[in-house]
Amino acid sequence: MPEGEDTKNRGNQTDLAPSADPPGLPEHTVFISYATADKAAAEFMVAALEREGIICWIAPRDVTPGLFYADAIVQALNAAKLLIVVLSVHSVGSQHVLREIERASSKKRPVVAFRLDPTPLPPGLEYFLSASQWLDASGGAMAVALPQLVYAARKMLALPELSAARVAPREAPPSPNFWQRVENNKAAQWTLIIALLLSAGGSALWLVQRPASQHARTVAAMTEPVFAPPPHSIAVLPFVNMSGDPNQEYFSDGVTEELLNSLSRLNQLQIVARTSSFSFKGQNVDVSTIARKLNVGTILEGSVRRAGNTVRITVQLINAVTGFHIWSQTYDRNLTDILIVQTDVATEIAAQLKVRLGTDDAAALEIGGTQNAEAYDAYLRGMQLYYQSSARGPDYNGALAEFNKAIALDPSYAAAYTRKSGALGRIYITSTDTDARSTLHAQARAAAERAVAIAPQFGEAHLALAFTHNIGAFEYVDAEREYTAAMTLSPGSAWVQGNFGLWESKVGHFAAAVAAARRAVSLDPQSAWTHLRLSWVLLNSRRYEEALAATNEARALDPHQSAIWAAQIQFVLGNIADARQLCESTATVLDDDDRHYCLALVYNRLGRQREAQQEFERVMALDKDAGAYNYAQIFAQWGDKVAALKWLSMAERLRDPNLDNVKVDSSFDPIRNEPEFQALLARLNFPS
Repeated sequence: MPEGEDTKNRGNQTDLAPSADPPGLPEHTVFISYATADKAAAEFMVAALEREGIICWIAPRDVTPGLFYADAIVQALNAAKLLIVVLSVHSVGSQHVLREIERASSKKRPVVAFRLDPTPLPPGLEYFLSASQWLDASGGAMAVALPQLVYAARKMLALPELSAARVAPREAPPSPNFWQRVENNKAAQWTLIIALLLSAGGSALWLVQRPASQHARTVAAMTEPVFAPPPHSIAVLPFVNMSGDPNQEYFSDGVTEELLNSLSRLNQLQIVARTSSFSFKGQNVDVSTIARKLNVGTILEGSVRRAGNTVRITVQLINAVTGFHIWSQTYDRNLTDILIVQTDVATEIAAQLKVRLGTDDAAALEIGGTQNAEAYDAYLRGMQLYYQSSARGPDYNGALAEFNKAIALDPSYAAAYTRKSGALGRIYITSTDTDARSTLHAQARAAAERAVAIAPQFGEAHLALAFTHNIGAFEYVDAEREYTAAMTLSPGSAWVQGNFGLWESKVGHFAAAVAAARRAVSLDPQSAWTHLRLSWVLLNSRRYEEALAATNEARALDPHQSAIWAAQIQFVLGNIADARQLCESTATVLDDDDRHYCLALVYNRLGRQREAQQEFERVMALDKDAGAYNYAQIFAQWGDKVAALKWLSMAERLRDPNLDNVKVDSSFDPIRNEPEFQALLARLNFPS
């Protein structure tokens, strides 16, 4: 039932005396409870149910003219055999929805909850729905959940099974009940048209000109679910470089990312991360398609024209559901005012999306930034080089030089210190020089500590500091503190969410880990790395089938990043033939050391120990002592406890960064109860 319609007559509906069934209301009717904001989704559900012969009662469509709204609701609830509630951020706060569920429960009617988003339930709803059936359509999964809803409704109503031909979505004949209502009710016709326009991007304009007998086939052929993105969700697309100089691309990209980062600090907004937003750069993709892929309700696009120290920034905010422009503005400013422009744009976006900013929110928009134009420019150049290094190779020295330049120009530039720490950390991980590694680690720690000292509310700075406690230092209690601080201060950052989730899985906090990793995927759905981190978290949590599904999502986005994970999970699942095929096939994108590592495990499991030994020797030839942790994994799986423990001891002496995973790594299950292994865990001192 939509919230807020004719509330004067509905305020005390649960206290009304029971009424007789509405005249002519068919047996096996389903009552649909929903909030007004979810009307399009509710009507799309009704269309799906009724074309499968399941009769629905939904207001305002089925309210008898002349009957008080409250009376109509109560009568329909009394007569209905099943209640389906559309759960979302809108309906969980609706007293009307709560009353409808409460009345259905008092009548001992079954209830099915159809979730559009993962909004937590308030105590009142949780009480009534704790024993109800749940269907999850969050994250754009409506196409999967709708058939499950139809199946559940038929079972609960004890309706006969559908034939194979009847089930096929493209062959389903129209529901006479539904289409008779549409033909006889002009309001229902327009409701259907509007719902289909929202869900099918305009195809209903053609549909209304077709005879009624063809309507259901058209609706049934629509496999795409209604587009119902989360409220206050937005993607910032890469601003177009209008300077006429390709060398200024770093600047337009950098301005985009800095604005995106500022918006992500507003807790009421859901901002898609850089990787996903930038995945459409240079592609001729319409706004509607981008919005559906990223599951956002609004898109911000713009352009940047720079001439010396003068900048023109043009932005426009678009409603991704309707395609209409919401707001646009052009800013002509000096480069020194760029941070002010970012704040102005972010503030205006919040206002357009009806988000109220508090004092802390306004301050958060400028955390970590600089007013020095030259420092800002050097920082943006450093960010461009950092991303190029991440994509193409381990050379982060160019980025490091630019971050150092930015710091020299503005010693209070917290974001530059944060990224300097990150670049040093990446260089540290790839270095094989023990003395150099010690120096690099100390420099990374100092830069992160300086960033936190300058901007203690800057979540990304705490994340950088957490890395230095975690990687190579074995200061895991301190790392836990900093990861938690980062998560508390920057919950809207996919970077923070993903790394927090991975860390929490390594110390055994699996519920928090999975929640954070899934949140990172929702914020950065086009990034292979967010799916890969989720896979790692699920692997650590021993949820192997789910881990494999997440890995396959990552492989679809970037085969190079995730093939070894697919093989490893297949191995853990016991699908040795599949793991072998992945590792042996030249079609699988694998680094040489990953391929030999994988085959050393697979051939051993197949009883081909001589070949397994050859593969291990090839791994050794490539990595030497640098792969001590990986060698320990291999020997543990081979059943050689002595060798496995020896290499783990070597990994500890070398401060192998992989040791932070040893507490939960299933590779070490064969030696987990050995005294030497337990002693290692005690020395590493993981947080409880």
